[in-house]
Amino acid sequence: MSISLDEAVELTRTGDLWVFRGRSVPDRAIQLTTNSPVNHVGMAVVLDDMPPLMWHAELGRSLPDMWTGTHQRGVQLHDLRDAVCVWANRYGQRGWLRQLEPPADTAMEEAVLRTVARLDGTPFPSTAQLAWRWARGRLPHPRRLSLGGLRGGTGDRSQLGILSRIIDRGETGRQGRAGETGDGGEPGGRGEPGDTTRENAAALETAYCAEVVAVTYEAMGLLPAGRPNWYDPGRFWSGDDLALRGGAHLGAEIEVRIPPR
Repeated sequence: MSISLDEAVELTRTGDLWVFRGRSVPDRAIQLTTNSPVNHVGMAVVLDDMPPLMWHAELGRSLPDMWTGTHQRGVQLHDLRDAVCVWANRYGQRGWLRQLEPPADTAMEEAVLRTVARLDGTPFPSTAQLAWRWARGRLPHPRRLSLGGLRGGTGDRSQLGILSRIIDRGETGRQGRAGETGDGGEPGGRGEPGDTTRENAAALETAYCAEVVAVTYEAMGLLPAGRPNWYDPGRFWSGDDLALRGGAHLGAEIEVRIPPR
C-alpha cells in the first residue's frame, strides 16, 4: 500500500510510528549489524489543534525543536511533515507509516508530554557509545524478513570495530558536504531489564531513536518497563514480533510517497 505524504499526515495519530531506510554507507552498516532493513524510527505526536509532530533523535540541526524553539542535536520534537521531507530529501531515506491500534487515549497522550518534558534535548550518543551499547546488549535473534526484498546480515560482536569506523567515516563525509547530518540510524542493544520507566528516562544521558520510542512507549504502558536499550529501529517494523501490552498492536507498513523539494 502506498499513500501520499499529505494523506499520511492526515492519517497519523499520537503513537503511530514512522520508519525509514537509507542507502548511505552508515545506513547500510546499521541495517547489516542489526539484521534489519530500517535504520531510523520516530513517533508521531498529534495533539488538539497543533500540527502533527515527530518525536525522535537525530544528529542534525536542520529543523527547530518545537519544544524549545531552538536548533539542537539529539532528542527533538519536529514538525512531522518537515521532518519526513528532511529525511527523504536531505538524507536520502524512504519512509513508511505504521499505525497504533487502538489509538492512544488521553492518559497515553499525557504520558507522552511528560516524556517529552524529561527527554527533549538529550544529546545524541557518540559513535563509540552507540557501538558499545550495541555490543554490550547484543543477543542472537531470529532472522527478520525484509522490506522490498532486502535481507540484512546476522552481525556479531566481531563487527563492532568495523561498524564504528564505517559510521564515523559516513558521518564525517556528510558533515563535510552539508554542514549537518541526520543520525543515519542507530544500532540498538539487547540488554537485560533494569528498574522503572521513570528511572530509565532520568538516567539517559544520551539517547538514540529506538531508545526514545521505547521509553515513550513504556510511559504509555505499551511496553514493559526497564529495558529501553534492548531496542533497535528494526524492533519497530513488522518483520519483528513486538508484543505490545493492553491488546494494542501496530499495523503493517504503509509506504509514503514523499515529494522532492
